[in-house]
Amino acid sequence: MNDKLHEECGVFGVFCTDSKKDAVPLVYYGLFSLQHRGQESAGIAALQNPDERKTEKPIECRKGVGLVGEVFSSDVLSQFTGFAAVGHVRYSTAGSKSPENVQPFVSHFKLGSVAVAHNGALINADVVRELLEDAGVGFSSSSDSEVIINLIAKNYKKGLEKALTDTIKFIKGSYALAVLTGDALVGARDPNGIRPLCMGKFDGGWILASESCAIDAVGGTFVRDIEPGEVVIIRKDDVLSFSFSEKTRKAVCAFEYVYFARPDSVIDSVDVYGSRIRAGEILSRESPVSADLVIGVPDSGVSAAIGFGRAAGIPFGLGIVKSKYVGRTFIAPSQIMREKAVSVKHNIIESEVLNKRIVIIDDSIVRGTTSRRLVSILKAAGAKEVHIRICSPPVRFPCYFGIDTPHRRDLISNVNGVNELCASLGADSLAFISVQGLLQSIDPSSSGGNPAYCLGCFTGEYPIPAAGEDLGK
Repeated sequence: MNDKLHEECGVFGVFCTDSKKDAVPLVYYGLFSLQHRGQESAGIAALQNPDERKTEKPIECRKGVGLVGEVFSSDVLSQFTGFAAVGHVRYSTAGSKSPENVQPFVSHFKLGSVAVAHNGALINADVVRELLEDAGVGFSSSSDSEVIINLIAKNYKKGLEKALTDTIKFIKGSYALAVLTGDALVGARDPNGIRPLCMGKFDGGWILASESCAIDAVGGTFVRDIEPGEVVIIRKDDVLSFSFSEKTRKAVCAFEYVYFARPDSVIDSVDVYGSRIRAGEILSRESPVSADLVIGVPDSGVSAAIGFGRAAGIPFGLGIVKSKYVGRTFIAPSQIMREKAVSVKHNIIESEVLNKRIVIIDDSIVRGTTSRRLVSILKAAGAKEVHIRICSPPVRFPCYFGIDTPHRRDLISNVNGVNELCASLGADSLAFISVQGLLQSIDPSSSGGNPAYCLGCFTGEYPIPAAGEDLGK
């Protein structure tokens, strides 16, 4: 119900080459660093050392609804260990918010056990689910991620590599996978690379993560990004890599750079903080304005505001304070409550904005609730003018690949032109960065001819054909 787009989730995996070591604490801290990607649930599945197993099942799982620190108390963490583990934080899109949809999913079957943590969304999940159900496979959740683990389990008799290849060729959509088997940690990324996944190492093992900042957080060293269409299999004595698909157009989600990723991450060789700085600089050139102060909406608008101020020669100031204890899951079930919630989440430093012409920089406008309220409280605090600049193009279309977007009719830029929207928000002016400007902010060498980024929510052109308006809702 928040006035932002939401990434579906984050994945993190660790494999210790010494089976006496414990990977669970590293996954726990890695998930803390990915908490911004999902705040509804968290889970860890761990592969037990054969000499220490308490049951016949090699993989144990602990998961629940809530933040990482709420789900994993010291008592819970002391209950299980493992030399390899995968973890997951979730913000639900496909599937409901019920506990049954909390990941990782674990399957125990005759030939072994598998745990899967999935970031993304499958566009053919319903079709595959129906085929599996017709073949006698049961499901315990409504999540499309369970389709993946059931496909792997069904094909496991062919061997791990073949089971993974067959599964991945069958599913369509976006996915970054961290898969745990009886002797391996596996990473896989969809052929377009829509969702990010990278690999790191530490003294004694390997790491898979949605973002490089999580590798840094556990003392690891970033090695490289998993390539689109690549599978990496990490075992005790070797690391195997192979491609499972023909070469397709790379289409990384552009919103990773605009909003989802932490600014201290590097995704596909692009420094996220640098891309946001450049977005602000480009925005100032595309849509200049006379003003006394530039402020950013915390947190993701701040980097672009710094860039805008530098390029425009306008001082950057704090201006807005964000409550650290109101997260992305702040519950506001009605429009009136959403508008009130903005007052709880943001407050104005009156002495900074009094009698000044303000440029306020934000990452996007979705429903318009936040922007409208911020204009109102800035003017109430004494700002003479409030000019809005947005460092992404207007969001006019839904996402089908793992982002929680409202229905098209609820996207305010889809039903209003810029002038109408500006008047609706009460601002003195409003401008968005152009699509070409956004591409240049991510990749300064971009010509815009065949971008390596998914821009579907801005342009309505998707890297994979989308089936319909209500898909994934």
